[in-house]
Amino acid sequence: MDPDAPDFTERRLRGEVIHDGGFIRLEKDAVALPDGAEASRYVVRHCGAVAIAALTPAGGIVLVRQYRYPVGRHMLEIPAGKLEAGEEPLACAQRELLEETGYGAASWEWICDSHSSVGFTDEKLGIFVARDAERRQEPAPDASEFVQPIELAFDEAVAKVASGEITESKTQLILMWLARERAAG
Repeated sequence: MDPDAPDFTERRLRGEVIHDGGFIRLEKDAVALPDGAEASRYVVRHCGAVAIAALTPAGGIVLVRQYRYPVGRHMLEIPAGKLEAGEEPLACAQRELLEETGYGAASWEWICDSHSSVGFTDEKLGIFVARDAERRQEPAPDASEFVQPIELAFDEAVAKVASGEITESKTQLILMWLARERAAG
């Protein structure tokens, strides 16, 4: 960041919890703006999560198909899940990949942390690549989770981003990152 850039920090004056739903909490805060005015900010506090691009030895990528109620349709996404209390991101990524898809991997690499939507949530998503991913067991998703693992050729998955079929941001981010990595050799 530029040390000479203006400081637009907003300072919390007071706040209240509107809803506490376990892994998310909705807060309404009053903040002082840089010019001294007061404004309201609604913030969804999130426990954190991980997402996994599982690449197979044959050059495929493992996605999951699931219905996403907020957008009202089935989505193709990379596997992902919430961190449990005290859980390390890599352990969570390994657990979620196995639970949702039945796949495990020989090699794991942390790629980046991503804030999913900074306008209203503090959710931080750790993004991992699992290389040499292979089916190890039957999927065992959570009781309220209905997911279908799908292995696609990597180029087919990238084409689904370009065509607008894959619109979910964490999946777009990692597919484009991996496509750039492949193009660079």
